[in-house]
Amino acid sequence: MMENFQKLFHRDWQDLHDPHVRSLAWMLTSPSMLAKDSSVWHHQIANLILPEKSKLHAWLQALDQQPTELHEALALHKHRRLGHYAENLLAFYLKHAGLLYLHGLQVHEDDFSTIGEFDFLLHEADGLLHWEIATKFYLFEPGDELTHQADLADYLGPNLADTLAAKMAKIFRQQLSLSHHAAAQKLLPKQVVAAKALIKGWLFYRDQRLSQISIEGISPDHCRGFWWTLEDIDRLKFSHFLILERLQWLAPAQTRLDSVMVQQQLRDALFRHFQRDNAPVMLALMHKNGDVMQEYCRGMVVPNDWLRRAKEKRLQSRNNI
Repeated sequence: MMENFQKLFHRDWQDLHDPHVRSLAWMLTSPSMLAKDSSVWHHQIANLILPEKSKLHAWLQALDQQPTELHEALALHKHRRLGHYAENLLAFYLKHAGLLYLHGLQVHEDDFSTIGEFDFLLHEADGLLHWEIATKFYLFEPGDELTHQADLADYLGPNLADTLAAKMAKIFRQQLSLSHHAAAQKLLPKQVVAAKALIKGWLFYRDQRLSQISIEGISPDHCRGFWWTLEDIDRLKFSHFLILERLQWLAPAQTRLDSVMVQQQLRDALFRHFQRDNAPVMLALMHKNGDVMQEYCRGMVVPNDWLRRAKEKRLQSRNNI
């Protein structure tokens, strides 16, 4: 069985303590969610070129000791959207590496209506490279597995607002073609020679068996977790837990020994949360390693009626795609 991502991450990066430097390490070294060589993506999966491991480690260690420059670049505040946070992490690295031409360039029609935005334009030998980035979190719920071959439409957003299939269709069919628009071509000083997507994130499964299902287009080594309903919490056989705030969703968690919850504290916190809010909660199961607590595995906790609503959403989404 494949070694879990958290164990690999802690082995390489446990000496990083600043949470944003750890998030940067995750952005750079975590596996793609999508299978690069799958015909589904028409060779449009971005490949992030990194320095050799010892040089990357030395740079991140130095940044961990003096992270002010990174913090300023991230424009941190408590309402920061996770997608913007992830984009700014990547922009920080691309600028450092001398690859970044522009970040977040908007394209407008003559009447100033917005056509789209280039997430990243990178220097390329004979022009520019267009990258779209997405950092996503989806729960796998195939419903009755006997009625269809499981696919990207069975990955549902935690709040049931979209599916992985719908999101990828928008990126690959619409956003990556932005440079073909006349308004974009007038704006750019060089030709866009290629457009690719960098898709990172975590996918969550109901159980270990479902997490091993092979789905066309999904990378076999993607970051995996589980999903649980509120009713499942009392059945989790673990001692220490940490609820992750939104900007903590990227890298496996590492925290002080006194920052974690025991099961009764977790149960009380989750019940209070779901009394006022239906938003799913990211939960890390933690274990002790020396003088810190580290994430062993993670899952998304959803309301008890999530599965019923998910089945309705999955059927609706499949009819629309």
